Amino acid sequence: MENGASAPIVILYRLLEQVSPNPMVSLNHAVAAAMAHGPRAGLELLRPLEEDDRVADHHRLRAVRGHLLEMAGDRDAARESYREAARRTASLPERRFLESRADGLSDPAG
Repeated sequence: MENGASAPIVILYRLLEQVSPNPMVSLNHAVAAAMAHGPRAGLELLRPLEEDDRVADHHRLRAVRGHLLEMAGDRDAARESYREAARRTASLPERRFLESRADGLSDPAG
């Protein structure tokens, strides 16, 4: 899944990470990479963030992982990531949104 329109954004995020390295820039870089090169590319960029104390427990990391897993077709793992993100956020509207994303991935037979 190559998206030529997103490729320049990936390059800009790489440059931004060099100039101003921080986990939120890295998180956005992962999303851009997923849009340009497919969800697995984005998921790969999330791995180092799991070990970064500044973001490892943040709900946004779990929400992004859920979205990328959903894009990759892994509904069960996406649902769990969305639920974990919902548990970690203090924002009620955000929690509701994340729970609705998880609920939308529920197996209709189960």
